Amino acid sequence: MEAILILLFVIGYLSITLEHPLKLDKTVPALLMASLMWALLAIGFHKGWFSVIDGYGTVFNINSTDIHQQEHGFEGLLLHHVGKVAEILIFLIGAMTIVELIDLHRGFDVLKDMVKTKSKIRLLWITGIVGFILSAVIDNLTATIVLISLLRKLVQNREERIWYASLIVIAANAGGAWSPIGDVTTTMLWIAKKVTAGGLSEYIIVPAILCFIVPFALASRMKVFKGEIEVDEKSHEDRERLLSSKTMLWLGLGAIVFVPIFKTLTHLPPYVGMMLSLAVVWMVSEYIHPEDNFDKSRKHLYSANKALSRIEISSILFFLGILMAVAALESLVFGSINGQEVGTLRFAAESISNAIPSMDVVVILLGILSAVIDNVPLVAASMGMYTYEIDHSIWHFIAYSAGTGGSMLIIGSAAGVAAMGMEKIDFIWYLKKITWLAFAGFITGAMAFLFIEHYIR
Repeated sequence: MEAILILLFVIGYLSITLEHPLKLDKTVPALLMASLMWALLAIGFHKGWFSVIDGYGTVFNINSTDIHQQEHGFEGLLLHHVGKVAEILIFLIGAMTIVELIDLHRGFDVLKDMVKTKSKIRLLWITGIVGFILSAVIDNLTATIVLISLLRKLVQNREERIWYASLIVIAANAGGAWSPIGDVTTTMLWIAKKVTAGGLSEYIIVPAILCFIVPFALASRMKVFKGEIEVDEKSHEDRERLLSSKTMLWLGLGAIVFVPIFKTLTHLPPYVGMMLSLAVVWMVSEYIHPEDNFDKSRKHLYSANKALSRIEISSILFFLGILMAVAALESLVFGSINGQEVGTLRFAAESISNAIPSMDVVVILLGILSAVIDNVPLVAASMGMYTYEIDHSIWHFIAYSAGTGGSMLIIGSAAGVAAMGMEKIDFIWYLKKITWLAFAGFITGAMAFLFIEHYIR
């Protein structure tokens, strides 16, 4: 029966990776996989076919003497995993709503209006630096969307624009890797208390900067970035600026940045701080006047309710499905190590460690693999496989590798998929033109991380 449960995960995972050929939203197989795996886990547990284990190493088996206590243990295990997943989802919903509120009030247009240059190389570095910093604050996916929207106003030639868009993906993924709110995977590690906000930034900032700078330095020498571009000055007037644009931009960004500070001050989980930040931004949006002679009949155009309707619920449900599926694998007792029963993922971790003794090599391979396979389940699996203490260097290296490795393929990250959809970037074109640049940045940052870890700290 254990094999059937693992097979369900493999089939579901393949269905997710083959989303485009199957023409099936990846949320569907993720939810099917999670629900069927937990159904099989429940049936098998109550039939006495296998045992389950919680995060503290307590094993529950229905064949034990106290059946009621064992059943209660299984229910508690399920509720525990639902609670941990809910923490991540609530955090993401809050962050996404704040970002959408900023966008409704055209706050990001303030950033767009700051970029005025005709030099191709200067534009490359400006957009890269903004993408690197912005992704650490609002997340790499949103930063990519904002900057590609900016490029559409500044670069009229699509053949040139896709070069900029592709390099923005690299910058955004690098920027998101050193921030607890910059990428879904770093948020997962932070909420699960594998890393702290300060530790993540301290250990990964230098490798992340190198991961960003190296590809941009190499690209700066290419012919495509030589010369000047024609800037259409009228493009900045496409949409009228709102009275609330600046206020909502800085308030929204400040509210998101406040979340790690709130956690440090109160020691409460990050989602509580995000709830507070969302409430404040929401409250301000209710009273602020976006336009002169603002009519209440237009209030709904800038309301939090509209922002909520614009967030990607399918992405939230995908995270729910994939994280609960991984939790099912983590909970299933598969074997024993040194006489102690362990879950499937922990058993797999020991097997990999025996095959590849160097964890550094394992994590680098994980980064490369994240370009092919979604990094969310990879990181979720690693969280169940390893038991290192908080802020251990392995967790930081996993955050770096999973966050930046996806840049090597256009489909390897949420930022890449967004850029691909917005600019219709061809997979093969990206593989030929950009992959080597992304790999150069990734491996340089990885080597820098290992050098700092083994020879400086």
